[in-house]
Order: sequence, then structure tokens, then C-alpha cells
Amino acid sequence: MGKDEKDHEDTKEGSGLNENRQEGCSSKEGKGKRLWNKVKYQLVEYHSLPGFLRDNEFILGHYRSEWPLKQTLLSVFTIHNETLNVWTHLIGFFLFLTLTIYTAMKIPKFVDLPTIHHFPDVLRKADMHKLHAELLTCLPSLPNMPDLQTFREELKTSILPSMDLLPSPSNWYIVELLTNCLPERFSHSNHTDVCLLLSMKEELANIIAPLMKRPITRWPFFAFLGGAMFCLLASSICHLLLCHSQRLSYIMLRLDYAGIVALISTSFYPPVYYSFMCYPFFCNLYMGFITLLGIGTILVSLLPVFESPKYRGLRACLFSGMGLLGIAPIFHKLILFWHQPEAHHTTGYEILMGAFYGLGALVYATRVPERWMPGKFDIAGHSHQLFHILVVAGAYSHYRAGLVYLKWRDLEGC
Repeated sequence: MGKDEKDHEDTKEGSGLNENRQEGCSSKEGKGKRLWNKVKYQLVEYHSLPGFLRDNEFILGHYRSEWPLKQTLLSVFTIHNETLNVWTHLIGFFLFLTLTIYTAMKIPKFVDLPTIHHFPDVLRKADMHKLHAELLTCLPSLPNMPDLQTFREELKTSILPSMDLLPSPSNWYIVELLTNCLPERFSHSNHTDVCLLLSMKEELANIIAPLMKRPITRWPFFAFLGGAMFCLLASSICHLLLCHSQRLSYIMLRLDYAGIVALISTSFYPPVYYSFMCYPFFCNLYMGFITLLGIGTILVSLLPVFESPKYRGLRACLFSGMGLLGIAPIFHKLILFWHQPEAHHTTGYEILMGAFYGLGALVYATRVPERWMPGKFDIAGHSHQLFHILVVAGAYSHYRAGLVYLKWRDLEGC
């Protein structure tokens, strides 16, 4: 073999070795990149966190730290120390969404008509021909109503219109006619007829009186439900996304504080409005005050210094103080309506709500139970998760109180 041929062979072997080395390096780089990606999105311990994520030194591990947005969103389905913080309030949001739909569709169907089945017995005992004549006589004395002529024509051809019309809200004219016209005209009639007709008027009043009242306005109750849903959803999103970056963490914490203020503020609306709807001065005073206080608290919470862990107790006190202001209208309500069982019933629910919220604020501020056993409650059972559960329980207690307020005012008005 000549020298040139030998040099050529050596060159080919060198090229092959270089290619193999490059392939090996590429393979190692690929494996290293995959390994780095796995390590990069692993959970870390408290001491490895950047400053903006250091909030609770008693939770030692299972933190997400500066993950990309995609991985952060997908972490809703993985286990870390924020998983239950996300899901406790996300489930609470869907609970209140369901309650809102149910309330809009089913309530205020509170009216019970127990006497409707007994009313025909009274009619059968009455002198229907005399009743027919008297109705025709007194029709002109009634106010003008759109269906008056139709009803008069029906009376000419029948003893009485079908009684199954009575429960319909579109037939109030029948009720007004019978309850306003009959008893006075029979004051000199046969004693039996008088008793029966008076009894018929009482039956009519018992049946229709609740229906004659239009349902009271619902906006204060739905404002509370909206505030509760906003608070729960904002909290859930905050706990899911705050690990992404310092900027997003700052925004999410502001959203979380705004949600808490919205829940507390709107919780005042149903008890204040429905308790003092007949006292406009006190209604406007209480509702205006809590609204302004809520706006002021949101503005204060926008200050960057407010999110510092050392102000954790101040945040708890501020939000708890807003809730404690509800004591004044509750006592005022009890003074005005002491004789009403609904006032005591709603107060019981409101005390229960306050107990849930107060206990939640205490647990949040003291970081119990993880401060007793650091690291043992990283995944489940730490203070923030307990705080979330107590908030949902308190809001549901207030929902139950709101149902009592609606039924009370629907049936009695002012």
C-alpha cells in the first residue's frame, strides 16, 4: 500500500471516529436535556425558594418554583403543597354556582296552599244562586280591571268560575272581587249563609294572601352569591398560578385579597337589606358604610407592603374587623323584630357563620397545626387548607340565612 493510500485510510478512520464522537455527544446532550427538564419541574424545599414564594416556614417541602405557565396550569392535577388549597375553593365555587342556579330557578316557591283542598267544601254548603246574584250586583262597584267584563259574562252562564283559577297569579281579580264584595252585602241574610260566606272569605284570604304579594327583590341575595363565587374562584386561581413568576404572584395575591373583601362586603347585603327594607335610612346607612369600607380595604391591599409575611396578622385582623362590623345591624335587627321567630333564626345562622370565619382567621394567622410539627402537614392538613374549608362552611351558613330572609319578606313584606 502506498503512502498516499495509507494516509487516505487514516483520514477515513479519523472522520468515522469524529462522527461517532459527535453522535455520542448529541445523544448525551439529548439525555441530559431530558433529565434537566425532569429535574427542573421537580418539587423543591423551602430553603430553595426565591423570596417572593417564602410565606410559611413551617411547610418545609413540596413547593413548585418558577414553573412555566403550561406546567403551572397542568399542576392542578398533580400533588404538591398547593393542591388542596386549589381544590377546596374550586369545589366551593362549583357548589355556590349550583346554589345560584337552584335559587334562580326554584326559589321563591315557598308558598304553601294547605287550605285550597278544603275551599270547595265551603262553596258546596253556600247558597250558590244567592252568591251568583250578589256577585253580579256588586261587580260595578269594583275598580276597573282588564278581565272584569270577561268575568261578568262568565257569571251570567255559570254559578261560579272554575276554582282551579284561584292559585294562578294572573287571576287576582277573582280574589279581589270575592274578598271585597261578599260579606257586607249579606249582613241581613240567613244566618247560615252569613256564616258560610264569611267562612268562604276567610278561606279565600288564607289561600290567596301569600300569592297577592309579589316576591321581594333578589339582588342583595344574588350579590352575596356573586361575591362568594368570585372569592372562591379568585382564591383557587391564585394558589394555582402564584408559583409561575414574581409578577404573576403579585397580581394573583391582589386578586385574592379583593375576593376576600368582596365576600365579606356582599355578605352584609342580604341581612341589612331584608332587615331594614322598611327603614330606608338605616338600610342605606349600613349598606353604604360597608360598601365604602370594602372599597377602602381593597385599596389598602393593593399596596406592595401589604403582602409581606410579617403583615400576615394585620391582614387577618383587617378582614376580621370588617366581619365584626356586622354585629351592629344584627343587634339592631333583633331589637326591631324581637317578636319575629325569623329574626332569631337568621341570627343563629349568622352567629354560626361568624364562628366559622373567626376560627378560619385564627387558624390562618397562627399557622396551626403545622407550627407544632413542621413538615408533617405539607401536603394535607395545614392551616391554609383548614382556613379554606371554614370559609366555604361560613358562606354556606350565610346562604341558609338568606333563604330564611327571602321567605320571611316574601310572606310578610314590610
